[in-house]
Amino acid sequence: MLDKMQALKPANRELPCPSLTASPICNPISRLGAGISTNIPNCCTRCTALRHLWRSGCGNSAARYLAETRNFAGDAVVIFQPAEEGGAGAAAMIKDGLMDRFAIDQVYGMHNGPGIPVGSFAIRSGPIMAATDSIDIRIEGLGGHAARPHKCIDSVLVGAQLITALQSIVSRTVDPLESAVISMCEFHAGNARNVIPQTAELRGTVRTLTEEVRELVEKRVREVVAGVAQMTGAKIDLEYERGYPVVVNHASQTEVATQVAKEIAGDGNVHEMPPLMGAEDFAYMLEQRPGAFIFCGNGNSAGLHHPAYNFNDDAIVYGTSYWIKLVENTLAA
Repeated sequence: MLDKMQALKPANRELPCPSLTASPICNPISRLGAGISTNIPNCCTRCTALRHLWRSGCGNSAARYLAETRNFAGDAVVIFQPAEEGGAGAAAMIKDGLMDRFAIDQVYGMHNGPGIPVGSFAIRSGPIMAATDSIDIRIEGLGGHAARPHKCIDSVLVGAQLITALQSIVSRTVDPLESAVISMCEFHAGNARNVIPQTAELRGTVRTLTEEVRELVEKRVREVVAGVAQMTGAKIDLEYERGYPVVVNHASQTEVATQVAKEIAGDGNVHEMPPLMGAEDFAYMLEQRPGAFIFCGNGNSAGLHHPAYNFNDDAIVYGTSYWIKLVENTLAA
């Protein structure tokens, strides 16, 4: 039995994306938790704000119930964390002393899960979400007239060769029994149909589930970029930035979370899930303290980050009940 402190994190996100569901929500929403108050920015569109609302609804409802009933021994810290989407809000809060200031012993997180039936949960021990790194490439070739390509170093062609070569890292370097993703999602070059552009820019993301594969992929990306530069004569600048680490659930806390979820949803509605290649900065908290991250079903909805995403109100009761039961079980009076 814990006699100290447990922390709960229904994450607060900030990611601008267009909404197909309705007009933007423009009113900031206050969040309370562990002495911290954050807001959704006024420009935040509805698909993002809805995720905030779902998690804050579950977290705030559970916190209110627990504060009123006090049917547990010890203290529970409710963490409403800003800047998950690329801002590493969890790392900032840890650096600010979150774990030590509130004497946190264990930490638990929850994420909404489109595609998982409402009233169900999904979780796994070990790696559950991927590490994420970013690739930024700037190509400088030699621009010129489209009719005289032999007098140019075509930055578009160089970029195309890079994209093709980078994809071969996953298929021909990484063990097929391991997991890795390289997605080059931006390619910017030129503004006229008859001009070979002097420069091009590529941006992408890398996802991995182990530190060994993470290091291997970074090494090969650097080698591929250097090789294409030598082969084409272009100057290629690479910025490879490490991002969030792998989200790794601890075995003991995963078992605790699984049993709580089964009490809420029933044994048949709590599933062991495969790892996801999405990323989550709750990873930083799990590096600091033992804990577990779980997904709460949203039903057959559009996926996360999709402009048609909408949370299912029916899921709120399950998310709220999970937090309440988790505290009451692990901090039993």
